[in-house]
Amino acid sequence: MPINVYAIATPFVLGLVVLEVLFCLKKDNGYYEFQDSVASLGTAIINQCVNVLVAVLWYPVLGWLSAHGLFEVKPSWWTGLLLFLGVDFLFYWFHRFGHRTNVGWAAHMPHHSTEELNYAVALRASVTQRFFSFFFYWPLAALGFDAEWVIGMVAFHLVLQLIPHTRVVPKLPSWIESWMNTPSHHRVHHARNERYLDKNYGGFLIVWDKLFGTFEPETEACSYGVTSPPNTWDPTFINFQVWREVVKDAWDAPRWFDKLRIWFMPTGWRPDGVPERKKGAWRDAGGREVKFQSTMLPRTKGYLVTQVVLGFPLMLLVIHGRSPLSWWQKVLVSLLIWATATAWSAILESRRWAIRLEVGRLFGIATMLAGLGLAGTLPLVPALGASAVALGSFAWFFVLTWKGRSTASWSVA
Repeated sequence: MPINVYAIATPFVLGLVVLEVLFCLKKDNGYYEFQDSVASLGTAIINQCVNVLVAVLWYPVLGWLSAHGLFEVKPSWWTGLLLFLGVDFLFYWFHRFGHRTNVGWAAHMPHHSTEELNYAVALRASVTQRFFSFFFYWPLAALGFDAEWVIGMVAFHLVLQLIPHTRVVPKLPSWIESWMNTPSHHRVHHARNERYLDKNYGGFLIVWDKLFGTFEPETEACSYGVTSPPNTWDPTFINFQVWREVVKDAWDAPRWFDKLRIWFMPTGWRPDGVPERKKGAWRDAGGREVKFQSTMLPRTKGYLVTQVVLGFPLMLLVIHGRSPLSWWQKVLVSLLIWATATAWSAILESRRWAIRLEVGRLFGIATMLAGLGLAGTLPLVPALGASAVALGSFAWFFVLTWKGRSTASWSVA
């Protein structure tokens, strides 16, 4: 299996997020919103666990294609450059597919569901998108590039795309803006302004957009997000909102042909006999932008920050190349991580079931870590220590929420 670039890059990526957060706090520019950031980081942890499964599924396919490739491509600096350019070119078309077709948008929308733009947002990715991406990257293996090299380069290319997800960096000199996908160009891509919709698909290079007519410069202030916002922090709803909508439309379509072709039709296309979807609003009656906010459980901000920090070592237990876990243990941890991000969203929205899910997932994590330590899968002392941290988190959460269980903050269903 290829080296997991995501695991190697995690310290760099988290360091960049922390630096941007500190800079934004010092400038007091409002570029980070607490609830949105927690939701983004929770979704990111889930997504990275899924990426491991995607690599496992695609590696044999790409390996076979590479073994029967048209050419024998040997590693060198210039073939590496060609592979990078090939990934960047195919990413443009995959990204365009992700915005222009229903199935593509279903897989890609979660990345755009946030109404902010920062490095935490860059990590909010769909759990289904990475699987679809290799339907576009397989020609590189068929040409003769090694499968391990292709998967590694795709991951490296994705990590590089973290850089333009920021409002901190202004427009750069024109000689850079002319060919690179800069923060200015990517702000346009994430905006829901009418003139910015479906623009600037490039990954590292912006030249593909200029060649194929999808380029738009940043000329007006951006409003970030989608035109039909999910209005929740729940990672399951965010990841499957569009999938659910398209499935419903396909089910309701009277003609069988429409039930099949709706998946590959342009976003917004409606089958005959199926009414328009009801869309969420992102402007008030006066046309002003309105961002989703929720009432979170009182006194839980510090608790959530701590839990997000503790979530990343748990993620590395799944994605790290030297993880001692078996495949089914990784699946179990991934499910606990999904429950973790869901519990965070419930706390952010003061859901009545938040306390049950949070307590359940903390006990689940504590039991799992202790069991792995006692079984010899993990070093005993660190495993028991981590289990104790989970139980300590339970005690902290219990103290925070005990007095507030009967208050109005728990009135949300």
